[in-house]
Amino acid sequence: MKVQVIDINGKSLGREVELPQEVFGLELSNNHEHVVYLAVKQYLAQQRQGTHKAKERNEISGSTRKLHRQKGTGGSRKGGIKNPLYRGGGRIFGPRPRNYDMKINKKVSRLARIAALSSKAFENRIIIVDDFKFEAPKTKSFINFLSSINTEKGNLSTLKSILLLNPPATPEFPKPPKFPYGIRGRKIAKKEAILSSYNNEVKAYESSLIQYQNEVVAHEDVIDDVFNNIVLSCRNIPNADVIAAKDLNVYQILNSDYLIISESSIQKIKETLIK
Repeated sequence: MKVQVIDINGKSLGREVELPQEVFGLELSNNHEHVVYLAVKQYLAQQRQGTHKAKERNEISGSTRKLHRQKGTGGSRKGGIKNPLYRGGGRIFGPRPRNYDMKINKKVSRLARIAALSSKAFENRIIIVDDFKFEAPKTKSFINFLSSINTEKGNLSTLKSILLLNPPATPEFPKPPKFPYGIRGRKIAKKEAILSSYNNEVKAYESSLIQYQNEVVAHEDVIDDVFNNIVLSCRNIPNADVIAAKDLNVYQILNSDYLIISESSIQKIKETLIK
């Protein structure tokens, strides 16, 4: 499937990009509906904090004395003031803190995302935009970007949309060398050779730490231009959202009218979903 590439002003660049058939060209069937249902159910369950709590009878602060004798008063039997039937009493089978997370298999999760992307592609709800960046985080810049794109259902600024970007990968922290604890009892010459090798590894590790720190500083500058400025520009717009391509989920795909995908994100989506 080929889709035209547009720029930040909504104008066609005169070239097309091929969407991967294994990601955007799945033949949908009734079996895929249940897979998508499980993925959406998992996502919504993970949004719940599960911190609800109501005090039960044994947790209420109050007297434990019996209100009146058991028989002979003509009234009902009353054990105490913390009775759940009384105002201020305990809650019967009240909610307790719990974890709502549910597990689905990795293959099922990937299949659900592929099915959701294929449904959007089948409905022609995918827009490919050339990679762009904002010099500063401004809501007006993102509104102008959405307003420049017209679709079959109307201007994109009036519709729900989600922008997929491919931010640069975070530098990996170098692994420290392991101290050779098993050298006790060996010959002195062998010990010196092992310790010398270990000291060389420590020096290499220290130099890699300096390189890592420099890469982190450079990464922060790049990610501000490529990702953070765009995310901050979109934050105050209720019907638009920006996420990294690797964090794509089924609920956000189905909840949006159109998917706006940066050109560099297509390969990242393929790498994430095709294992």
